Amino acid sequence: MAASFFNTMADPARARAMSAGTEPAVRVHPEAVEAMREVGIDLAGATPRLLTRVLAAEAGLLVTMGCGESCPVVPGLRRLDWEFDDPKGQPPEVVRRIRGEIEAQVRALVEREGWGAR
Repeated sequence: MAASFFNTMADPARARAMSAGTEPAVRVHPEAVEAMREVGIDLAGATPRLLTRVLAAEAGLLVTMGCGESCPVVPGLRRLDWEFDDPKGQPPEVVRRIRGEIEAQVRALVEREGWGAR
């Protein structure tokens, strides 16, 4: 959800987001797909991918969500850790709340870093 929100808010000439996880599922959880569809973002074709040290090293900023010690460490890479509840298996109203929290956090990041469209 965070990468999709980021890529809709940020100017692609300034910044792009990639989504990856330390233990990626086979597919994006249906709860997340449905919640994002409600706000006009289609995740149905998204494929979860593994967050490797090589992939992380390509980033200018690594935003993690509770992966703790399992996240790759890349010396010199700026990193933020955001804590959100996991939407997997949650009822729609909980997933919508999580979606809203993620959207607000992403919006604040884009504004703070000056990555928004001009």
